[in-house]
Amino acid sequence: MTRRSPRARSGHAALEPAALVLARGAARAGLSRLHALQALRCAATLGLAVALAWLAGTLIETGELDGIALGLAGACLLAGAGLGSLIEARSAALEAAVAVALVDAAEARLAAMPARAAADLPRGAVIAGLQRHPGALARLVVGHAAARRMMALGPVLTAGAVALVSWQAAVALLLATPVMIVFFALVGGLIRDRAAVQEAALGRLATQFADRVRVLPTILAAHGLPRETAKLDRRLKTYADGTMGVLAVAFLNAGVLDFFASLAIAILAVFLGLGHLGLAEIPGFAHLALWQSLLILLLAPEYFLPFRRYAELYHAKAEGEAAAEALAWVFSKDAETTPGRGSVPAMPGARGLVLPHAGPVADFDLPEAGLVAVTGPSGAGKSTLLRVLAGVEAPLAGAFRLPGPGVAATWVSLDTPIPAGTLGAAIADATTATAEAVATAAATLGLSEDPHWPGGLDAPVRAGAENLSGGQRVRVAVARLLLRPGPAFCDEPTAKLDPENAARVRRALARAARTRLIIVATHDPALAALADRRIALGAIPSEKQAA
Repeated sequence: MTRRSPRARSGHAALEPAALVLARGAARAGLSRLHALQALRCAATLGLAVALAWLAGTLIETGELDGIALGLAGACLLAGAGLGSLIEARSAALEAAVAVALVDAAEARLAAMPARAAADLPRGAVIAGLQRHPGALARLVVGHAAARRMMALGPVLTAGAVALVSWQAAVALLLATPVMIVFFALVGGLIRDRAAVQEAALGRLATQFADRVRVLPTILAAHGLPRETAKLDRRLKTYADGTMGVLAVAFLNAGVLDFFASLAIAILAVFLGLGHLGLAEIPGFAHLALWQSLLILLLAPEYFLPFRRYAELYHAKAEGEAAAEALAWVFSKDAETTPGRGSVPAMPGARGLVLPHAGPVADFDLPEAGLVAVTGPSGAGKSTLLRVLAGVEAPLAGAFRLPGPGVAATWVSLDTPIPAGTLGAAIADATTATAEAVATAAATLGLSEDPHWPGGLDAPVRAGAENLSGGQRVRVAVARLLLRPGPAFCDEPTAKLDPENAARVRRALARAARTRLIIVATHDPALAALADRRIALGAIPSEKQAA
């Protein structure tokens, strides 16, 4: 959502993001006081330059120390230092107040959103929106706005003071201004584009980090940590490169401004020196008193100082504008209907999924509870689809939604991690199940009476579960599944089992699927036959899948 800028003239009204309008409103009163303090500090700086020039000129020409000039210089120095400290404190406090106002508005918006709309918001946008974007926007409407105002006021006051001594010198300073303005316009678009890339990279990084923390147990169970670490490293590098790109252009901007400022000051110094040495009769630079020449040389750097300050904060403008656009998810009227993901299906299932290394998947729906079998030839992407639905891996395109609230899922595979200890502790891992429930789950999977693993629930499990076979690992994982709520994702749960234990696993999964969603990737036709719904990969969708 955008609003018309109150500063825009009729017929040329600029549209501004609502977040930027809110930030400017929160900063308006404090910014006016900040501008007044800056004007006073500029006046104190001009007074200090006049006092120092008179003091030095008199001392050099007569050898006497002017007490009035010395007192004025001391007073102006103290006033400037005090005002500078006050301006910095007020500026920091105002930026913090604007950021807090934006965060409060975002939190209020989230609280007012329907639960489903809030759940559909991209996590990266929410995290960055509540942590980084308010600060970036506050720097735009406070620090950058103050620098922009002083870039207009400071040079005018300084040029006016120089003109009292030599209007030709003032004109020489003014002639350097268009060059700087043109350069600002040239680099502005480049910085803005790079800042947008930087903010997008931050959003993707925050989204990935939040999602992976949420499903960290599943990632560990699926042995996906190295892959996710590599992805996170790539996202971090992309964000770092974007940040360095913005800073590189900002430093280039400041360097070019320093070059033009130094060149202009050097030209003034040469003209003044030639005039004092009587080597050239340059109008406005000849026949000046020493203190007047010193005043021009003292004020010339002050003329360019607001431009340098503005150049230092120019990247804050680009970052703030990008942040204002990125906060559209919270301030837009239609944010609850267009949360940013756009393709999230209205009902549980997937739309337009494209899997890494496996390609597109036909759209499918998911029941609130039931057994769903993912079938297809080897290499069709069954395990990849399972990891995508579990949140372990991101799809290349498309979106999906699981039914029910965001309860942690259980992952079942041949290499499920099992801690050292006892069989009972391994089954009850990370649950609050009673001893009776653990015993029932173990008996259902034939674990408590396994002839190859005697000892019942007190049977030892060595470090790394090295004394367990792949089939025993799977049955321990399925037993855990029976004790935990939420959906479950099972990768080839019957692949390493003998017929009797495979039948136990099928019965256990079918029983658990009566009350929740169980998704299995399998080559087992007997297990697929028990499924309430099938997702066939690498083949034309069946009528049962399409239904």
